[in-house]
Amino acid sequence: MMSLRVWALVFLSSVAAVCAAQAGPRPAAAEQLFALANQSRAQVGADPLKWDRALAEAAMRHCQRMAQEGPISHRYSGEADLTERAAAAGAHFGLIEENIAAGDYASQIHEGWLNSPGHRRNLLNPQVDHVGIAVIESHGTLYAVADYSRGVQALSPAQVESKIGELLHSTGIMVHQDTAEARAACRLDRGLPSMPGGSAPQFVMRWQGADLDHLPQELASRARSGRYHSAAVGSCPPRGEVGGFTAYRLAVLLY
Repeated sequence: MMSLRVWALVFLSSVAAVCAAQAGPRPAAAEQLFALANQSRAQVGADPLKWDRALAEAAMRHCQRMAQEGPISHRYSGEADLTERAAAAGAHFGLIEENIAAGDYASQIHEGWLNSPGHRRNLLNPQVDHVGIAVIESHGTLYAVADYSRGVQALSPAQVESKIGELLHSTGIMVHQDTAEARAACRLDRGLPSMPGGSAPQFVMRWQGADLDHLPQELASRARSGRYHSAAVGSCPPRGEVGGFTAYRLAVLLY
């Protein structure tokens, strides 16, 4: 499932509009917000976040706009949205969230995020595992952007098929080496491709998503039912508008 959630927080009644970006990919204030985030996640039993350079780059580009524009916002005129910014920076994700703020110092920003329900959900969300943080100081004001994501690997069709094949194999199903028919079925909305020879599958499932660690529930149940002895797995380009989200489209034929 694809998701995006954004939250903004302002501690000051007015903010400066001049940008003076700090040098380096992880200035002290960003490093502090990163450490504080993982301390807070540990307290609630959430796994620590991993630093993501692509998310940090996307966050910095937006942070520069915040310092230039003045009133903070998740999107300014002529600017790409969060998913497009992150994708352009090279991030791959199945879920993405953003917190922004303007304040006096990093610990104040962190406490403000914790004390705001929406920001707190983003920061402590157990479903996210990566973060990129940018902080810019301008005229005594800190502008902060934290982009959180659930990272998704960019995999080739063969790698995608291999991961799903391993899941099927763990249920006792033999996986065919020939992917041609399954790949052709993947590209269809329904039915089966016209392929010479071979036997027709007893069950066909197509789906699209970012999760390659679990089989869809119906497919998993059928694979474990003992009714099928082999399967073919095929991957093809995803359908529809996925924006910056990483998604995979698959078909599995059970025999």
